[in-house]
Amino acid sequence: MSRFKAIVRDAVEGLPASIREHLDNVVIDVEDEPTVEFLREAGFTEEEIEAGEMPLGYFIPFDGIDAGDLLDNPDRIVIFKRPHEEDFPDPAELVHEIRKTVIHEIGHHFGWDERDMEAYGLD
Repeated sequence: MSRFKAIVRDAVEGLPASIREHLDNVVIDVEDEPTVEFLREAGFTEEEIEAGEMPLGYFIPFDGIDAGDLLDNPDRIVIFKRPHEEDFPDPAELVHEIRKTVIHEIGHHFGWDERDMEAYGLD
């Protein structure tokens, strides 16, 4: 897991400073894979779950009422290790796809939707 986390960290650190400066209130975590409960809450259908469909990453916004809470309750990005490793067994491709997933999920933090991601080649 530590090598995977290092790749995620490198992807974030490799972003331009103008982007990184807006990530102070974003936690970027690595998990092995999403749980079934997580997938259900994320809107996956039972058929998708049974078929083994899993996201590579997921953006979880903090939906607090009081803006003062933002310091204590950041947005969260989760990057999933197992789906990446299964889909991209080539080491160079794996690094590329992890970086692409990190950027994609950060795009959601900035308010981009899936159409925006597609327009920028981050789908």
